[in-house]
Amino acid sequence: MAIVHPDTLTRCAEDEVGEIWVSDPSMAQGYWQRPEATEETFGAYIKDTGEGPFLRTGDLGFLKDGELFINGRLKDLIIIRGTNHYPQDIEWTVQHFNSVFRPDYGAAFSITDEGEEKLVVVQEMERRTGDLDTEKLLGDIRQEIAEEHEIQTHAIVLAKSGTILKTASGKIQRRACRQNFLDGTINTVAVWSENPELVAKFE
Repeated sequence: MAIVHPDTLTRCAEDEVGEIWVSDPSMAQGYWQRPEATEETFGAYIKDTGEGPFLRTGDLGFLKDGELFINGRLKDLIIIRGTNHYPQDIEWTVQHFNSVFRPDYGAAFSITDEGEEKLVVVQEMERRTGDLDTEKLLGDIRQEIAEEHEIQTHAIVLAKSGTILKTASGKIQRRACRQNFLDGTINTVAVWSENPELVAKFE
């Protein structure tokens, strides 16, 4: 196993987060009739040492004292202005500062707007929350994310229960949520965005 910088393809230092690469005799040889995808995923070599071939798992993690810790998926990583942000960290921040938000039912992801990657948060509400000042909640989310992660939020959707899709194993389907956001098909309670055209999609 190796922890590798996904961009430079060089091995990471101890405690440094990178993509998890594995190699084992029991590993599959590749994808059926997909030679390019097979080469990219199953034929990875560490650039500076030539070690390989490895399977690129797409998972992010690091090694500490001989133990492997997994941070998330490479495809879910949010990169804004050259800085990496883990979606689960942003989701945790939102869900734990107010009890009206459903724990483990939020999605943070990025979209491209005016040529830049920008942060979007979709968060489910609890079923019974009474009267809510949604404008204040939306403002609180923006402030909390700015203080905790030093990043500006581009859009926030407060969604009704049952909106966030999960896999059979309980993982948030962030890509599906992102597509629903772009399509304007989320069942909303309230929406805010610095781009009025995005808000208009849900009206």
